[in-house]
Amino acid sequence: MKKILILAALSLFAFQFSLCDAQKKETFAFVERDSTLFLDVWHPAQPRPDSACVVAVFGGGFVVGERDDELQTKIAQMLTERGFVVVSPDYRLGLKDTSLVHRYKGLSHMNDMFQEVIDMAAEDVAAACTYIVAHANELGINPERIVLTGCSAGAISVLQMDYCRANQLPAVSILPEGWKPAAVVPYSGAIMCKGKPKYKTPPAPTMLMHGTKDKIVAYKKFPPVLSHALWGAHNVFKQMKKQDFPVWIVRYEGIGHEVASFLPGSVDFFCGFVEQVFSGRVTTMDATMRDAKLVPTKWTDMNVFDIYK
Repeated sequence: MKKILILAALSLFAFQFSLCDAQKKETFAFVERDSTLFLDVWHPAQPRPDSACVVAVFGGGFVVGERDDELQTKIAQMLTERGFVVVSPDYRLGLKDTSLVHRYKGLSHMNDMFQEVIDMAAEDVAAACTYIVAHANELGINPERIVLTGCSAGAISVLQMDYCRANQLPAVSILPEGWKPAAVVPYSGAIMCKGKPKYKTPPAPTMLMHGTKDKIVAYKKFPPVLSHALWGAHNVFKQMKKQDFPVWIVRYEGIGHEVASFLPGSVDFFCGFVEQVFSGRVTTMDATMRDAKLVPTKWTDMNVFDIYK
């Protein structure tokens, strides 16, 4: 009996050690802004042979959020279990900066404010990618296999970064010349621009995950009557398809902003898309997801004014 207990204890220790090793984390400073921005690098116990990396950007409405919050930690755990190096970076929360908010007065300047805030976040995501590419060898990362993902504000940030990169906009001029993400997977993301988002050069292959009832990050467009707007997944897909770029969209029917937190529950689908991209397949898919287990919550009824009131 004593021997069995010892073996059980050793097995439990080995399991805990393995779990801890799968979640090994290092933290690095990657850029100086008004303060130092950091990124966490989560290393898998058994890395993929191709040393692929996922840069996962947290959400929080550009007001709150942390690179190591509960959702980010869960995402890192699930993706490291699949062999990915996972990087979770800081970025400036522009709407937390009261001096910036006070510069823009009245609804007529709201979109200019959001443009600055979103471009600022995209600039910081670009700085994080630049750091990762520059230190790829030390971090054990293949710079040609870096996938960007994010939720809500983080999804907007990664989509905006690749949009700026494809259009050679100054917000992301820090990026290494010729580099582009291997893929972009935003959960409830959008692009902020004047007029419909159009691409001068190809964006990265993109999989858009969005709820059709999302009124926080609009599924179609916000404000609906202005050309300078936040263009949601419906319109981003429409434009990318029109320009014949590889793009998938999963429209979660009847669901709102809950989709922002869906990566852990859709990780196999996420990995399936990434594997197709890595294998060189150029595909377009338009899917509507109906799932009886996905029921609307308070996030379905909430809108952008509920967030920022």
